[in-house]
Amino acid sequence: MPEDMEKKINYYGSPLKIFWYYIARHKGLFALDMVCALAVALLDLIFPYVSRRSMNTLLPQRFYAAFFTVMGLLMLAFVLKAALYYVITVLGHRMGVLTEADMRRDLFTHMQELSCGFYDKNRTGVLLSRVTNDLFEVTELAHHGPENVVICALTIVGALILMAFLQWRLALVLALALPLCMWFTLSQRVRMRTANLEVKRKTGVITAAIESSLSGVRTAKAFANEKQEAEKFDQANELFKGAKVEYYKSMGLYMSGMEFTTGFLQVLVITVGGALIMAGQLNYIDLITFTLYVSAFTAPIRRLFQFAEQYMQGSAGFLRFLEIMRTEAEISDAPDAEVLGEIQGRVDFHDVSFHYDNGVPVLSHIDLHIQPGEKFAVVGPSGGGKTTLCQLIPRFYDVSEGSVCVDGRDVRTVTQGSLRRNVGILQQDVFMFAGTVRENIRYGRPDATDEEIEEAARLAEIHEEILAMPAGYDSYIGERGVMLSGGQKQRISIARVFLKNPRVLILDEATSALDTVTEQRIQHALDALSRGRTTILIAHRLSTVRSADCIAVVEGERIVEQGSHEELMRRNGVYAELCRAQDLG
Repeated sequence: MPEDMEKKINYYGSPLKIFWYYIARHKGLFALDMVCALAVALLDLIFPYVSRRSMNTLLPQRFYAAFFTVMGLLMLAFVLKAALYYVITVLGHRMGVLTEADMRRDLFTHMQELSCGFYDKNRTGVLLSRVTNDLFEVTELAHHGPENVVICALTIVGALILMAFLQWRLALVLALALPLCMWFTLSQRVRMRTANLEVKRKTGVITAAIESSLSGVRTAKAFANEKQEAEKFDQANELFKGAKVEYYKSMGLYMSGMEFTTGFLQVLVITVGGALIMAGQLNYIDLITFTLYVSAFTAPIRRLFQFAEQYMQGSAGFLRFLEIMRTEAEISDAPDAEVLGEIQGRVDFHDVSFHYDNGVPVLSHIDLHIQPGEKFAVVGPSGGGKTTLCQLIPRFYDVSEGSVCVDGRDVRTVTQGSLRRNVGILQQDVFMFAGTVRENIRYGRPDATDEEIEEAARLAEIHEEILAMPAGYDSYIGERGVMLSGGQKQRISIARVFLKNPRVLILDEATSALDTVTEQRIQHALDALSRGRTTILIAHRLSTVRSADCIAVVEGERIVEQGSHEELMRRNGVYAELCRAQDLG
């Protein structure tokens, strides 16, 4: 059911309607919560009426037994009310938690679908705050929102109607005073929401500061810059404190106004009621009953005032949730995109140009043709666009002009998932997930068996080292693989790609961060991995590309030279100059 519901959600529609979609996923709990809320409201309305009848009829006529029986029933009614509140609190909050969890899952799923450009522009800590902190208050909003509207609306309207039958003049006074309360509530709502949105933005900033500092704690210690990191945190913390202070100023004004308004209504009723008693138009019992109804009347008003704070916090988080959900992926599958099946591995760049959002060109009019099974190298100065060129193949970014084709098919005409299943990437900065060795290798193919994982590790020449670890394949490797050496991380990533078994392999400076001995050892694993696949090498160390079938030199946004090592050396151009700079003849 949730999947069907997700398809119907239009995140550009009314926020209230979207919120209802999520609550409707748990309509059983919602219905029970509302039934209990209705029962509570009815019990609140019955109490003053029964009390008045008891004082007007049972006591004057000395029906004492009946009086105490009625009082006993009222006690049982309040026991029932307590039980109903227990149900409302437990099941209502459960519904709120489930609603929050649904939103968090949809938000995380949507963020997974967003393009690399989105993550280029947003800090990890800020996004983390969006997924966690921003949705915390949604639990309270999902639970207390509908419940408070039902209980408070029914109690206020019901109390006004019953008070009108009891003494219409007093009821009219309260009805005229009610708009004053509503005006005050609405006038403060916008200010509180603005202040709360600012608090959430600053929470994102401080979360980003913490995430950045903790991720770079080893660098900070290496440079003895702990004090500098503390100062950066203090700056973010001061912004957060300032936003919180402004929010509490708004809330203070709101709460003080609430206390004045509810107190004013009580005094107003006693004043007007006293005047009516003096005029002989009201008796004491009716005034006492009326004050009980006023309590029943003002309690939901007070409750609505208190709920307003929850509403501001929850709605601010929900609006920030919608802000992400309304962010479109820069790269998405075409409506008629087809699944790319098994490929031969031919890759073609047809007059490709690319620039980022800032408009600065990175690649201009690139033409490349890589044959199936060919070992193709891309070299050139740093910042020349080598990595960007290769990221266009799996559609991490889309070309600005021209086209990239795999086996003659434009990559924009096939699904991203099927395209990326055919492309394997090994980078210089290997990312390891916090978990075991087995889990990190299995990431290449989640349905792989333990035997397949071990075979991939053997091919990557890491099997024996894994067995020597304390728990073998189940050894915990720490955050980002901090418990592994650089060479071990690289070979585990190679095993991961072996398991994936792609037809096109991109090696992006895969060994440049390693020492020469480790690089030579890993090169054997890379040679085995490259065998029978279309392999694209990006390298600064030109010694690793000499055996390539073809070498393209990228400089100044363009391909300036192309050919084998021997051909390029004979031309005595840019490539030959780069080789001489690295003492390669």
